[in-house]
Parts: sequence; structure tokens; C-alpha cells
Amino acid sequence: MEALDNPVWAALSGPQAAHADRLGRAARFDPEISPFAAVDDPTDPQAWQDLAKLVGPGSMALVAAPAVALPPEWTVTGGAPGVQLVGHDYQGEPDPEAQLLGADDLPEILDLVARTRPGPFRERTVTLGAYLGIRRDGELVAMAGERMRLPGHTEISAVCTDQAHRGTGLATRLIAAVAAGIRARGEVPFLHAAVENAGAVRLYERLGFEQRTPMQFIAATAP
Repeated sequence: MEALDNPVWAALSGPQAAHADRLGRAARFDPEISPFAAVDDPTDPQAWQDLAKLVGPGSMALVAAPAVALPPEWTVTGGAPGVQLVGHDYQGEPDPEAQLLGADDLPEILDLVARTRPGPFRERTVTLGAYLGIRRDGELVAMAGERMRLPGHTEISAVCTDQAHRGTGLATRLIAAVAAGIRARGEVPFLHAAVENAGAVRLYERLGFEQRTPMQFIAATAP
């Protein structure tokens, strides 16, 4: 389970290396894809020096790990405590109404993300994996997709529903549909959620995801 302890590094040094910029013991996603960055050992100051060189002076990196102690020369600018949940026994289920989203859907995707704020999402985030959506009267009203891929695991992310359609089970259906695709590859689905988003955490637990570890999400500026 070590990969889940440092998921961004596990993704960027493994299955998603093609999306990575890397220098020494540090890596980041292409900034047009995601703001996440990581070091191989968050306790080692030398690794943070590599990350500072990689992102450049005064540039921001978003890091995620169960415990992160940034060197004092880094400036924390934001972030939130979170939790990691893993669906060891969650199988999911395909949904006939879920549509695979692509580049042509990007304006609608970005509009839904702006209105619902499910977390960091960039113009090319959809290239990370399968993103599924449900429409009503031709309008995209709910979405979920795959973000980080680790050895044996894929993260479900960008779970969001338009305010007018919440409470109708769309998020549950899309999580199930994305998870079914992950399971079809022989992988285990997992998620991250902000601690303050208690409703989302309860939903994931009702579906069968189990809390594995607290996570810290920290936005910081390089020296």
C-alpha cells in the first residue's frame, strides 16, 4: 500500500510518467493538466530542493501526502485537510446513460467545474483518464472521472453535480460507472475528499469505500 501513502509521486513515477515533468527526486504534472507535484521522500530536504528547481522561484505547487512538513523556505499559501478512501470491495456498475466525455465537451466540462468546484481541474485534466457525464435536456449536469493512476489503483475525481440536479443519485451512478471501468482493468478505485466536505465522505462510505488515512493538501510557493 506504499503507493497510496505518496499517490502523486507514485502516479508521476509510474503509470502517468508520460504526463510528468521530472528533476532528480521531484516531479510534477504538466501544469495544463494538474497543479499537483510531489517528491519521492517528503521528509528529505534535498528532495524539496529538487522540486523548487523544477517549478521555479515563486511558483506554486500543490502537494498531497498523509504527513507533509515543508521546509521553512517554502511559503504555504493555502490547502485543506483531507481523507483518502479506498474501495477494496467496491465493484461499481456501468450506467447506460453515462457518456464518455472528450475534447469537444471541454467548454461544458469547465463550466460545470466552475459552478460546482469539485477540486483542481485544468484544461487538459480530461487527458488523464476516462471522464463520464450525464446530460439533461442536452446539458451536462453531472460528471466524474479518473485522475491519478498508481500501480494497481486509480483515483476517482471531479465528482460534481449541478445544483439543480443534486439529490437525484447522479453522483452515485457516475462513481459506480467510473469504478466499473477501473475494475475492468483489474485495479482498485480510491478517492480523496476534503474533511470539510462531510456529505461527500458519507456518500463514499455508504457506497463501500473505507477511510484509509488522513491526507494533507497544501498549496505552497517555492523559494
